[in-house]
Amino acid sequence: MQQPAVPELAHTHTRPIHWVATATAVAGVMALSSVLQPHPATAAQEAGPQTKKAPAATAAPPDPTGVDFPIKCGPAKAVVVKKATGDLDGDGRPETAAVVHCDTAMGTPPDGVYVLTRSADTGTPRVVATLVAPKERRSVTDFALRDGAVLATLLGYSTADVPSCCPDVKDSAKWRWKNGAFVRSTPAGSHTV
Repeated sequence: MQQPAVPELAHTHTRPIHWVATATAVAGVMALSSVLQPHPATAAQEAGPQTKKAPAATAAPPDPTGVDFPIKCGPAKAVVVKKATGDLDGDGRPETAAVVHCDTAMGTPPDGVYVLTRSADTGTPRVVATLVAPKERRSVTDFALRDGAVLATLLGYSTADVPSCCPDVKDSAKWRWKNGAFVRSTPAGSHTV
């Protein structure tokens, strides 16, 4: 009987204990990642050759802190999770686009996307447009203002039966100020993730 050139190694054969150890390690990493979360991201407008900038001396962009957003949170409070500023309507004064959701300890609360401007008479920030309403059950991932437009990637659900933890639809959206309103210039078509 001839011996193989390379001896048989016991560790090259998988056994049930290997699968149990792998499953335990993966579960541990997942549990740890749910505890250790990064700080919330904030979107900022990228400077580019076509980006409209507000004159520095005229007005500061509206601060979304303390604004009464049209979102119902019950006992929880509304929290701004992303924001970006820039001149969206071409008037030389900056607006703020904000992604807002209810601050809950569990689940995936839907996001709302709002545009703020300063009131002409008092200068206080106020909501002038709702681009995505929380009742649409969308979550916003990528978010920015570029070239006078609001850009976002929206995650959603194909049916009401899909659990909130697991969106199965991904959609790109772009809104631009046109004829006195924000118009979505990218189709509302979506694709499955």
